[in-house]
Amino acid sequence: MSVAAIKVTNHYDRYVLANYTKVPCIFKKGKGIKLWDVDGREYLDFFSGWGVSGLGHCPTKVVSAIKNQSGKLLHVPNNFYNNVQGELAQVIIKNAFPGKVFFCNSGAEAVETAIKLARRWSEGRFEIITMKSSFHGRTMGAMTATAQPTIHKGFEPVLEGFKYATFNNVESVREQVTSLTSAIMFEPIQGEGGINVASTEFMEGIKSLCEEHNLLLILDEVQSGIGRTGKMFAYQHYGIKPDVMTLAKSLGGGIAIGATVISEKVAHVLSPGTHASTFGGNPLACQASIAVFKTISQQKLLKQAQIMGKYLRKKLDELKFSFSNKIREVRGVGLMLGIELVDDGEGIVSKCFDQKLIINCTQKNVLRIMPPLCVTKKNIDHATAILKDVFAHEI
Repeated sequence: MSVAAIKVTNHYDRYVLANYTKVPCIFKKGKGIKLWDVDGREYLDFFSGWGVSGLGHCPTKVVSAIKNQSGKLLHVPNNFYNNVQGELAQVIIKNAFPGKVFFCNSGAEAVETAIKLARRWSEGRFEIITMKSSFHGRTMGAMTATAQPTIHKGFEPVLEGFKYATFNNVESVREQVTSLTSAIMFEPIQGEGGINVASTEFMEGIKSLCEEHNLLLILDEVQSGIGRTGKMFAYQHYGIKPDVMTLAKSLGGGIAIGATVISEKVAHVLSPGTHASTFGGNPLACQASIAVFKTISQQKLLKQAQIMGKYLRKKLDELKFSFSNKIREVRGVGLMLGIELVDDGEGIVSKCFDQKLIINCTQKNVLRIMPPLCVTKKNIDHATAILKDVFAHEI
């Protein structure tokens, strides 16, 4: 390890809370799908930081927007207008469904907003049904909504009012509905849960169930939104519309921003004094996000995600055919794909990293493959060649 790297790790060891398992690598620069560490080594990023770098690292228009805005105004309190937040809200609504937007700083905050909205809207009903293997964030409300016991461990008692059903099983959800139920919340594609894709039957069935019992349909698109699946939002594959949608990650092109998109049906619920976020919708983050939408439109990245998603899926299916004794299933939509393995996947992730390919493992045996929307066939060929080599030498 170089002297520069030792200095960085020493600072972390002494001053930074050790709540993350660290990979022994220090990145100093990124552009597009590539990253470089402090020693000049180049890596191919097929994970995009849990999807945050959805346009790749340092996308040109986003960087330019940040530079331009940083010299004008960084922050203004939300009891004043600023000339950027309303513009971004309009862009989001035009790409989604009629309603209004609440801005915050993260996916967890966007989910907390949705939880508060559901409770306040329903006048005494407070239960929210979420799905097993879900992930909604690490704050207390979002963590409780996350139906994974390992996430709750050590933080009990969790919040009252959450019930858990089986993903892709409408009857399991129906069984949890009571006179106290206010909403049903789930991810169209479970990311941390292992790239589990909602079926059309499930999505339509839950929409009908919500209409039948006057429940809010809340879709968590923190990871699946902003073009990742080849549509701007994953729900658009299903021909339905949610009442509430949560966004973050790719929304800012690398800058922290979250949003809760609230349909006209319930947009009146959070009145002044009921909810807030000090930094939410600040001019810097909003300009970055506007640049994200412009980039997706001008570079036709939704079409790119569709084309490259199909090509990547084809290459991963070929891997499955070649290593059927090691790969159980390939699944996902667009550029949000997972490889379910027969055995644990951390070793595969580590060996790929040794060959300068960054991927992720979730649920112990699902390799998560989420390159940025700017990925090319050449990038995919390179990445899948590394995967093939690693699988071929895996004992």
